[in-house]
Amino acid sequence: MKGLIQFVASMVIFGTIGLIIKQINIDSIEIAMLSSLIGCSFLLMIYFIGKKRLDFSFLMKFKRLILISSVALGGNWVFLFQSYQYTSIANATLGYYFGPIIVLILSPFILKEALSTKSMICIIASLIGLILILSNGFLQPGANDVIGILMSMLAGGCYACLMLTNKFIRHGSRVDLTIFQLGITSLLLLPFVFMVGGFDIAGQWSAIPFVLLLGILNTGIGFWLFFSGMEKLNGQKIALLSYIDPLVAIFISGLILREQFTVLQIIGGIILIISTCFSELSFKKLRLRRKQGF
Repeated sequence: MKGLIQFVASMVIFGTIGLIIKQINIDSIEIAMLSSLIGCSFLLMIYFIGKKRLDFSFLMKFKRLILISSVALGGNWVFLFQSYQYTSIANATLGYYFGPIIVLILSPFILKEALSTKSMICIIASLIGLILILSNGFLQPGANDVIGILMSMLAGGCYACLMLTNKFIRHGSRVDLTIFQLGITSLLLLPFVFMVGGFDIAGQWSAIPFVLLLGILNTGIGFWLFFSGMEKLNGQKIALLSYIDPLVAIFISGLILREQFTVLQIIGGIILIISTCFSELSFKKLRLRRKQGF
């Protein structure tokens, strides 16, 4: 029960990211760098309090894969945070959740997993859902929705790369991996922060509380609860509960920020979420069968 509560809490926390980003008027690269640094520092503090040590031999063993995954994590956040500047939280979230479908498409080539008929149907359905979500931007000349959704899809592509790379990083603590990834991501993004104009947050005092909230709550505490809860849950339950995140984001978009949706976008969002949910369940069942030798 404790694991379930922790995982659900992490999904609710992740679902509020868009709301917090909307309150921060600085470049998305700077936001991603600061949230990575603060989140990494928070998790290191948790380790220090719990008298735990990082496994640096794990870092050295998988250094190339951890570097690739850190680049993917940085791109994931930069594109996602930027997408919120162009479109609604709901549109950005739904575009972002095309990422698991990308994993499913690439799995036969990278993970050598065969696609089932059910998986193919899920891919086609998700594409239809995505087209319906994008329809509003195409129907309104000059609208930024298409740019925002395409950016969120790029974020989803980076997320897919992160997921696929992490599948090859075996053994070791997932929290250790997260600390390494967050720390490396912050270092990789630091030069780009200076390239785009340095630290604007110094002159944006109103943004500081939200950046701290993003780093401590959404990154540090969110990942801590995510990995703590995930250790106590099975794969199918994790896949189903993961959809609390986009549902919370859509709820915030509509009821708190009063962002408008069209009927086509609502239908498209429902199709995309359902198809992605079934695709993840199919993917996990396929992996289970292969592990059991069927």
